[in-house]
Amino acid sequence: MSPHEPVLFDEVMIALMSVPGKTYVDATLGAGGHARGILERCGPGARLLGLDLDPQALALARQLLANYQTQVVLVQGSFARLGSIVREHCFVPADGILMDLGLSSMQLSDGKRGFSFQQDGPLDMRFDPLSAQTADDLVNNLGTEELAGILYRFGEETMSRRIARAIVDTRPLHTTAELAAVVSRAVKYRGRIHPATKTFQALRIAVNDELNVLQQGLEQAVGTLSSGGRLAVITFHSLEDRIVKRFFLERSRAGTDGRAPILSVVTRHPIRATRAEQERNPRSRSAKLRVATRLPAYTT
Repeated sequence: MSPHEPVLFDEVMIALMSVPGKTYVDATLGAGGHARGILERCGPGARLLGLDLDPQALALARQLLANYQTQVVLVQGSFARLGSIVREHCFVPADGILMDLGLSSMQLSDGKRGFSFQQDGPLDMRFDPLSAQTADDLVNNLGTEELAGILYRFGEETMSRRIARAIVDTRPLHTTAELAAVVSRAVKYRGRIHPATKTFQALRIAVNDELNVLQQGLEQAVGTLSSGGRLAVITFHSLEDRIVKRFFLERSRAGTDGRAPILSVVTRHPIRATRAEQERNPRSRSAKLRVATRLPAYTT
């Protein structure tokens, strides 16, 4: 059984299965819950390529998908390299591509990964444990202005300068508990949201270069899709959702240079989790699913 419930599971299945297909890419495999659903519904003729930067997630997914091992290829890698990975493993064109951009509950609950202020551990926050830069590097080496810029740009933190000054004045800081305490003293609680929430989001995005990677992944996903193939993207915060929304809109319009539209937007408004799912799985409350179809007229 999957260690966490895949967000918007039924909605993703409907989005991807609405167009007949047999070749799929789960570009953010996680523990494999969405991937298993796709394979169950498509039958023995389906093939699925699963990508994830996190080797722990891949290990769990490999167990969950053991019954489908002849149909599945699992790769540790970023969807920023989607184009080369799908070509290497002969998954071009793909009939459906899923990108679920949220942190999994297993990542948040593992204190050693440093993603959450609710679990004490080192200031790491890397999806790929072999990548060079950690949150510790940013927190302890950046100047006040650079740090404040990250908090404001990637966390939309209006108190970014105050938090950055508090961090610089208090460091060195090497654990999530230490950082959360500094932020809490600097800005106090604001409603039900922990004051360190946006700081942790901003550092995680910066460590993993998430927004640039997302833009690259969207571009390469479109080039990977078959005519009529579908791209489904789940976002969890406004920065990601704006990028996806803008990308879909821009690619669904003719260019000023005469370029034909590439995509047809399926979801006029993002699909949200039902009330029942939100009650069952609180992390689904911020999830938004957007879906687009590759237009037949476009050729790469």
